[in-house]
Amino acid sequence: MSQIYWIAFKSMLVKEISRFMRIWVQTLVPPAITMSLYFIIFGNLIGSRIGQMHGFSYMEFIVPGLIMMSVITNSYANVASSFYSAKFQHYIEEMLVAPVPNYVIIAGYVAGGVARGLCVGAIVTAVSLFFVPLQIHDPVSLVLTLLLTAILFSLAGLLNAIFAKSFDDISLIPTFVLTPLTYLGGVFYSISLLPPFWQGASQLNPILYMVNTFRYGFLGVSDVSLWLAYGLIGGCILLLYALVWVLIQRGIGLRS
Repeated sequence: MSQIYWIAFKSMLVKEISRFMRIWVQTLVPPAITMSLYFIIFGNLIGSRIGQMHGFSYMEFIVPGLIMMSVITNSYANVASSFYSAKFQHYIEEMLVAPVPNYVIIAGYVAGGVARGLCVGAIVTAVSLFFVPLQIHDPVSLVLTLLLTAILFSLAGLLNAIFAKSFDDISLIPTFVLTPLTYLGGVFYSISLLPPFWQGASQLNPILYMVNTFRYGFLGVSDVSLWLAYGLIGGCILLLYALVWVLIQRGIGLRS
């Protein structure tokens, strides 16, 4: 049976990768253009006026956050749109009645989201090299944070797709929740610059921990405890996975 499960997982992963690679002009090019504008506007134009932050140029400081932002957005969007399409086109029922456990279905979609997130992250990293030389302080933290964050937001996208009743519902969470949390997650600033009250408020934002842990992998500086960050990310992954598994098991949001 394990071989059957592996074939099912591999088929779903290949389908997901083929899906976003087939429309690469819509999935891979826009993040590269958007991040280039961020580098030019915030890095070159505004960054030259801000000066250094934590001993690094402003451009060096924001690059890890911008890479992480692109990974978060694309991991989430890939799974949310793909899984909802399966619901909308009514082929999700075929997967539900197939002799494949729910964790294989979840793993297949999540792996597809991670693949797109990592692919876009690599493209944005390559673009950033045209603006600033990158250094790597801790490659283990870098890779681990990248993978865990992509998994977390792939699961979040899957949860969004399960509850979505229309394509409009797919864009609500990214627009009104994900984007504000990302911009307020320390991508463009260090929370050490904030007043004490807003520092405490910022620490309630989970994206802050992901951005700072990823920044530590590049620069060796972080506004938060790495162990706390990994514990929070791991806990969120377990919570979302359990929630998604229960919803799929019970057919909530899937069976009409």
